Amino acid sequence: MEQPTRLGRAVKATVLVLVVAAVAYPLLGVLGTSIASQSDIIRSTGLVLWPDHPTLDAYRTILTGGVVTRALLVSIGVTVLGTGASLVVTVCMAYGLSRREVTGSRLILMTALFTMLFNAGIIPNFLLVKGIGLYDTYASLVAPTLVSAFNLVVLRAFFMNLPEELYDAARVDGAGDLRILLRLVLPLSKAVIAVVSLFYAVTYWNAFFNALLYLDGSDKWPLPMVLRTYVLQGQSLSSAAAGESLAPEQAVQMAVLVIAVVPILLVYPFLQRYFTKGVLTGAIKG
Repeated sequence: MEQPTRLGRAVKATVLVLVVAAVAYPLLGVLGTSIASQSDIIRSTGLVLWPDHPTLDAYRTILTGGVVTRALLVSIGVTVLGTGASLVVTVCMAYGLSRREVTGSRLILMTALFTMLFNAGIIPNFLLVKGIGLYDTYASLVAPTLVSAFNLVVLRAFFMNLPEELYDAARVDGAGDLRILLRLVLPLSKAVIAVVSLFYAVTYWNAFFNALLYLDGSDKWPLPMVLRTYVLQGQSLSSAAAGESLAPEQAVQMAVLVIAVVPILLVYPFLQRYFTKGVLTGAIKG
C-alpha cells in the first residue's frame, strides 16, 4: 500500500476536524444551554456554548418529580426488560434456526426475513395489540418489536460459523441443546451478543411510536414521548415537570435532551471493543 502524501494527510485531518466540530457544536450547545441562566439565554438569543452564570436549576426541576422523572423510570424499565426479553427470544430462535436438523427451520427463517421487506401496517398492528389485550400497557412497548429479523440473521450466522466439531464433542459428552447453548455457544458469542444488546437497547430507549399508538394517557409515557411533546412541539415543560420552576423553559428542555442522550453515551464505551468484531460476524467464512 502506498504511503499517504502530506497533502492527503492534511485533507483527511481537515475533514476529520470539520466532522468533529459539526458534531460537537450542537452537543456543547445543548449541554451549555441546559445549565445556563435566564440572562445567559437572553443574551445569546439561542444556544449557549459557555454560560457565564451556570446553574443546575433545570436538572433540579425535572428530577424532583413530575412527568420527566416518571418517564425516565419508564424508559429505563422498558429498555432493561425489553432488551433482556428480546435477547432471550432472539438467541433461542437463532440457535434453533442454525441447526440444520431442525424441521422447518428454513420456512421459519424465510418468514422472519419476509418481515424485513413487508410490514402489516399501522392499523393491523394496532388492532392486533388491542385484540390480544396489550393496549395501554407497558407490554405494548415491547411485544411488537420483540424480535428483530436483522439481529436474528446476525446471531444465526455467528452460530452457524462455530465449528461443528464443538457441537459433536458436546453431544458425545451427553450435553443437550440447552446445555450446549448455555455452556458452549453463549461464552463464544460475547462479541455478537454485546452488539445485538446495544442495537436492542438503543431501539427501546429511542422508541416513541409504539407509545404514541398504544398508550392512552401521559402517565405511562417513556422519555422519547416527553421529548416529542414538550421539546419538539414546544409545549411548556416547567409546570409539568415539578410545579413552579426557577429555571428558564429552554434550559429545562435542553436538560431533558441531555438526560435522553447520556445513558447511551455511557453504555457505548463499554461495548465498543466488541462492536467491530460483532458487526463483521459472517463477513469472513472459513
